[in-house]
Amino acid sequence: MPQLLIELFSEEIPARMQAGAARDLERMATDRLKAAGLTWDALTTYAGPRRLTLVVEGLPAATPDREEEIKGPKTGAPEQALDGFLRKTGLTRDQLVERDGVLFAVVSEQGRATASLIPEMVERIVRDFPWPKSMRWGTGTLRWVRPLKRIVCLFDGAVVPFDVDGIASGDVTEGHRFMGSGQPFAVKDFADYRAKLEREHVLLDATDRRLKILEAARAVCHAEGLELVDDDSLLDEVSGLAEWPTPILGAMDPQFLDLPPEVVRLSMKVHQKYFAVRDPKTGGLAPNFVVVANVEASDGGTALAAGNSRVLSARLNDARFFWDEDRKVGFDAWLEKLKGVTFHAKLGTMAERVDRIAALAREIAPLVGADADQAEQAARLAKGDLASGMVGEFPELQGIMGGYYARAGHGDAIADAVRDHYKPQGPNDAVPTAPLTVAVALADKLDTLVGFFAIDEKPTGSKDPFALRRAALGVIRLVLENGVRAPIGSVSIFATSRAAEAADRLARSDDQWASIMTDLHGSVRMDLGGRSEKVLEGWNPYPDDGASAHHAAVAQVQNVVADLQAFFADRLKVLLRDQGQRHDLVDAVFALGDDDLVRIVRRVEALGAFLETDDGENLLAGYKRASNILRAEAKKGDLPEGEPVALDGAPPEETALIAAVAKAGTEVDAALATEDFAAAMTALAALRAPVDAFFTAVMVNADVAAERDNRLKLLGQVRTVMGRVADFGKVGG
Repeated sequence: MPQLLIELFSEEIPARMQAGAARDLERMATDRLKAAGLTWDALTTYAGPRRLTLVVEGLPAATPDREEEIKGPKTGAPEQALDGFLRKTGLTRDQLVERDGVLFAVVSEQGRATASLIPEMVERIVRDFPWPKSMRWGTGTLRWVRPLKRIVCLFDGAVVPFDVDGIASGDVTEGHRFMGSGQPFAVKDFADYRAKLEREHVLLDATDRRLKILEAARAVCHAEGLELVDDDSLLDEVSGLAEWPTPILGAMDPQFLDLPPEVVRLSMKVHQKYFAVRDPKTGGLAPNFVVVANVEASDGGTALAAGNSRVLSARLNDARFFWDEDRKVGFDAWLEKLKGVTFHAKLGTMAERVDRIAALAREIAPLVGADADQAEQAARLAKGDLASGMVGEFPELQGIMGGYYARAGHGDAIADAVRDHYKPQGPNDAVPTAPLTVAVALADKLDTLVGFFAIDEKPTGSKDPFALRRAALGVIRLVLENGVRAPIGSVSIFATSRAAEAADRLARSDDQWASIMTDLHGSVRMDLGGRSEKVLEGWNPYPDDGASAHHAAVAQVQNVVADLQAFFADRLKVLLRDQGQRHDLVDAVFALGDDDLVRIVRRVEALGAFLETDDGENLLAGYKRASNILRAEAKKGDLPEGEPVALDGAPPEETALIAAVAKAGTEVDAALATEDFAAAMTALAALRAPVDAFFTAVMVNADVAAERDNRLKLLGQVRTVMGRVADFGKVGG
């Protein structure tokens, strides 16, 4: 079947836009071909420094004939309805078909040659292409990422003639800007196109360019007894910079190796797009780099390497200046400078944020086995490097540089906490385990979360400008992987009161506000041995004077904490779902009001394992049946209260269930007290047989009121005992 080949040839396309452009081209072409009623065997797109390419295999020569039946008004409908239907279909009354008192229009459409559809498709793709940035040139109206030069459009080996803003389609393209023949050349189909491009020193496929860079870069390093430092993001970028990538090994002045290795690597990567090189004998950086050229130099790249070495030396001299100057200045000056840096208009300065993080880190420290004084000190230093010269030049090094600067005067533990307090920054980032680092990392992320929740800047839909979902996932991973036993709501209360203070003092002028928040801090000191909502229960130190202000403060903290708990529950669902757990089980456990994340996950794991057994599955069905009966009876009036008893003449299945529930309740309570959730599930499993037998042999809605009430009490007790483990009503199935 025919093949469609389209190439959009332009000036250089930024490397960062190429992968997205390939996806957009695939999406737009797919949508338009489907809208035309076409099918195909394979559709592939390619993106490179100067061209976007689309190849579609197995397109039909024409679209199929189509016949569609459209239902219209009834035969007795008003004339206005009939006239509207005729205008819609373009038919006359005698062309309609009547069936069962309803009029139908049969619309036939003859298929069109595929080649006749292509010009409109290509023009719409070109004119509507969603480049992040685009430009106009000359006197035309077309916008493209850079000036568009040529359009190749071949269908079944023949040119499809059209033009877009004066750029005519054809079968001619160009090779490498420097290494090609310098002459445009014609192509016949995709195989011919790809082969000729390669002869003209153009690798069409980004995957091929990546592979060539990686293999050649490793080879030039290996020849000198060195190793390439892998960097996938840099590899992606440089594969979009060169049509014929040629890695060259260069050398730099060894004196720069006394700079932190992160500084050297980032200078190479950000400014020069160089790969760093490692000395396998020492494990450290070697005084070398790999630059990816777009040409094969006649001297083997010697001149290119020398030129790039001079440029890199200039960059590293700048880095050395910042390194030397920063060590002269130090944290005191930087922290003072943060007083003039706004964190957020509604949350105050960076210095105020540092105060909040330090206070929270001090409270968290005992929970993770860290020293409170050290945690507060590390938290106060953690943001200092934001005012340093090096981080001003390389924002990616925030935290890392602070760790280097802190190591000299504050010891390794504090330096490590400063360095790693941003971690984990993503799902694949390592989670810190050092207690001091965990305390500061949790404080940093919690302050971010509660601060933006306090000013109602929560994530909405796909928008999350302050990366709060990532921060919440970071808190969850820190808590779970370090076994931190603290109710997340209790920890959040102290942080929220601080953030609420920052948010409201900017909007309020009453002198009493500072004293209100001071008392609030004292009243909500984390009661980590109890439930978080009890911490604020009944709080109001001034019942008469200024009561409304106090109530407003408490309400604000309570609302933020409630929203945060729901947010953490949602993020935990995402994490556990990625690990294969069911989200409804998280809902069932969270419904108990527990906000100890470690305990929640253990409950979810035990509940999931239990429900996969026959006992669990059948007991869940029994629970739902009992709940449905109780719900229906509750609509008729109040349910009977109290404990069920073994009535004279009661069926043995009823008596057996009463004893089984009492025994299970005792065992469940004992298991939950020691957090042995597997044992709790085992105790519930023992209820499966007596519950099944009860529903098989016993009529709940007996004619005798005493029997009915007793059985409803018994079902209520079954629901209560099971509800101590999880809210089974929220479990699907």
